[in-house]
Amino acid sequence: MIETIASADLAVNEKLCIQKRRIQNGNSTRRLSFVTGTHGDELEGQYLAYMLGKYIDDNIDMLDGIVDIYPALNPMGIDSITRGIPMFDLDMNRIFPGTRHGTMMEVICSSIVDDLSGSDVCIDVHSSNIFLKELPQIRMSVPTSEILLPYAEHLNVDFIWVHESATVLESTLAHTLNTRGTKTLVVEMGVGMRITREYCEQLFDGLVNLMVYMGIWKGEAPQVRKPVTSVNREVGFVNSGAAGIFVPSANFGDEVKKGDYIGDVLDPLTSAVVERVEAVCDGMIFTLREYPVVYGGSLIARILEPVKEGKAE
Repeated sequence: MIETIASADLAVNEKLCIQKRRIQNGNSTRRLSFVTGTHGDELEGQYLAYMLGKYIDDNIDMLDGIVDIYPALNPMGIDSITRGIPMFDLDMNRIFPGTRHGTMMEVICSSIVDDLSGSDVCIDVHSSNIFLKELPQIRMSVPTSEILLPYAEHLNVDFIWVHESATVLESTLAHTLNTRGTKTLVVEMGVGMRITREYCEQLFDGLVNLMVYMGIWKGEAPQVRKPVTSVNREVGFVNSGAAGIFVPSANFGDEVKKGDYIGDVLDPLTSAVVERVEAVCDGMIFTLREYPVVYGGSLIARILEPVKEGKAE
């Protein structure tokens, strides 16, 4: 069943419609919500929405509960491959929870929050931007980690990044829902404007495994990997010190030592290596530059440091 959860009139007799698809079977009222398309240049979730819906359709007798799929919270952004909301120059994930008596987009965001609230679990899928590629990972704040970690560990991601609460923006969809009691996990993976098929397939197995864990899927749970978790760990940021073209020598998931060679920044005009890029700390590379053009200060990589001595995972 396809429902319109929010709509607004646009120019030239057009209408903005935010839609969801509800798939329901059996007697259980437990509900999983799958949300994506908040940023119009993040397309990994589009393929995942298709995969999840088709799999449930083909095996509907296995479902005992509700799965709501929200494939495009920002349909105008997806249509125009624009990260924010076209015409308004707004990042949609900075205006939640919205309000019923505000601007058009504030009313839209309020309706989205109202519709998602009450889900037993919500999965909010994002991609990186066009500059960086991310290993499949879940991000959460320290205050929510105790509640969310048991669910995150079933989602077949490589890495769980637990942020200090000060780094969490209160105007995001995930923060809004978590503060209202709806358990919401943010997934980041891949690169902007692209679909990384193997990452989608990896997270798809995690979604099925999560449905089994929630008790709404009667099929066999896929085997999933045990993620690396960042509790009590620091993250090292590798930034370019020069302008040029970054050519990596390292890969995602590589374990490096401080000072290890990660790649070069090249000057195409002089054919010179203007910077030898090195790891700033020991640890695992979980973010790596995808777009090769860099300037001074451009982010090249993130490295998850080992657990500090005297601290436990």
